[in-house]
Amino acid sequence: MHNTPCRHPGARSAPNLRPVPCDAVSGAFPAPAGTRADEVALWWLGQAGFALRHRERLLLIDPYLSDTLADKYRGTLFPHVRMHPVPVAPDTIRGVTAVLCTHGHTDHMDPGTIRALLRHNDPRFVVPRAERKRALERGVPATRLTGTTAGERLELDGITVQPVPAAHERLEQDENGDHRFLGYVLTIAGIRVYHSGDCVPYDGQAELLRDLRVDLALLPVNGRDAYRTDNGVPGNFTVQEAAELCETAGIPRLLCHHFGLFDFNTVDPDDARDELRRRAAPLSWTVPDVGGAYVLTPGDITAKEIR
Repeated sequence: MHNTPCRHPGARSAPNLRPVPCDAVSGAFPAPAGTRADEVALWWLGQAGFALRHRERLLLIDPYLSDTLADKYRGTLFPHVRMHPVPVAPDTIRGVTAVLCTHGHTDHMDPGTIRALLRHNDPRFVVPRAERKRALERGVPATRLTGTTAGERLELDGITVQPVPAAHERLEQDENGDHRFLGYVLTIAGIRVYHSGDCVPYDGQAELLRDLRVDLALLPVNGRDAYRTDNGVPGNFTVQEAAELCETAGIPRLLCHHFGLFDFNTVDPDDARDELRRRAAPLSWTVPDVGGAYVLTPGDITAKEIR
């Protein structure tokens, strides 16, 4: 479900994010009928996972499309049983250009998904440099692996990737100063999409994102509390914090994620929608359904670009 775009008068308009019919996710991720060359198709794969297509390029971010965690944590306090099936089997996916992993937690860098993807794809894998060893252990070929950290800039077949810090409750760096948790600002067809990875607010974040002129933020909204943190499950933004970040950073569109997969680590999507409806600020938002498909269209650019 999404709301109607709302814009400041005279400002650069929010990109349009329109839902499109999608009865079942195809492993080919074909662009929806009628998608223009300047538009980007986007699918939510559950948890923090997304697929983005622009023309012949197909990008996956944090795909978790297996039951690796259920197998790992069976019989424990948090058994990680799925609340929904995978929207697409990873071994049916074809034509992947690149896979971006924001950090080393299994629901973001999943060996089950990685190995299944490699049966029929030869993508570039982009991971935090601080997690390079973990990526190799989880099946990423060394010849296809690119490590990166905040402040760098990568080009992936016409897609620009700018890593930024992420605070999975806190900012963490290794002995070389490389960040263990990253977000990525992607520039695709002139549209700037920010995937925060697992993240909470941190000092300077809004200013950094304002300077990067993000059009759409993909933010995790499952929140956090002492019980989960004390039992090894660090948290993320609350719905309110995600909306406030967008408003402060001048990001006109928010798409929420990281809910509905594990019963101990979620938020009710209807509650999220109700909270976003109550906000007075002109933020356009989407609380998606798993497997939901969307088409992102650039906003109109005027001479005045204040957001």
